Amino acid sequence: MEVSRVVTCFLKYKDRILIVRRSDKAGSYRGRWAGISGFIEKGEKPLETALKEIREETGLMKDKITLLKKGEKFEVRDDNLKKLWIVHPFLFETGTDNISLDREHKEYEWIKPSELENYDTVPELDKSLKNVL
Repeated sequence: MEVSRVVTCFLKYKDRILIVRRSDKAGSYRGRWAGISGFIEKGEKPLETALKEIREETGLMKDKITLLKKGEKFEVRDDNLKKLWIVHPFLFETGTDNISLDREHKEYEWIKPSELENYDTVPELDKSLKNVL
C-alpha cells in the first residue's frame, strides 16, 4: 500500500466554509467535494504545503488568510486505490468569498459546516473538518 502525506485545508468566511468539487483533471476522487488539498513534497512542512495549495487552488495569497487551527494528523485507508493517506487538516479564515479556481476543480460552494453531510465528498472529509472546528 502506497503512503501519501497530504494537507486538507478549510477556508472560513463568516459562518461558512469553502468546499471545492474536483474536476476530471484531478488525480483522484474526480467529481467529489473536498477541501483545498495537496501532496506534501519531500522536505516540505505541512503548513508550507497548505499555504502553497491555497494560493494555487483559490488564488488567495497568504496575506489574505489567517491560520486558525492546525488539527491532528490522521490516517485514511483506501483499499480501492491501495493508498494510505496521512491527512494534515488546517482551518484558515479569509475576509473574502471571491476566489479563482484552478483546473483541478470545477465548482465551489461556501456552506455551513453542518451541511457537509449533504455532499458526496472525498473519504473522511467530515473527520478532517471536525478535527479543526
